[in-house]
Amino acid sequence: MRRRTVTAGNLEEILQATEPAQASEQAAAPPAAAPPRREDHGLRTEFEFELPRGYVDEAGTVHRHGSMRLATARDELRPQIDLRVKENPAYLSVVLLSQVITRIGSISDVHAGIVERMYATDVAFLQDFYRRVNSEGHTRAAVTCPHCEGGFEVDLSGGRLGES
Repeated sequence: MRRRTVTAGNLEEILQATEPAQASEQAAAPPAAAPPRREDHGLRTEFEFELPRGYVDEAGTVHRHGSMRLATARDELRPQIDLRVKENPAYLSVVLLSQVITRIGSISDVHAGIVERMYATDVAFLQDFYRRVNSEGHTRAAVTCPHCEGGFEVDLSGGRLGES
């Protein structure tokens, strides 16, 4: 297998060259009169969350509520060829989170710079949230009460206790 050096200039070229053939064939085909209706298979692909501290933007506004979509294989592969990740492997989570977070408060253009400026508590929360959503398929966690030692589940997506 031949090793390839990737620079920022040819990143998109490589990503396009590695796309499945089916996607390029569909792009070449003329558009249909009406898109086929997709059936709802009950798969939840976007999850709401509430940050513990909140992202503070340049104007001083705190954004706590947001949403994250399920990651695709491409989302997990793309950071591997990012120069920032190659220089500093710890940057992987910043790039990955910036790709799957669809909204934080009123901000819909979430990029690595926004994730970089988040508090460490919120980044750790989002990393755990990402793992739960993409590995386990839900945002619930089993916990034990420290007083009565009773077991129950809580939803980590940010709802307050007692709320539905």
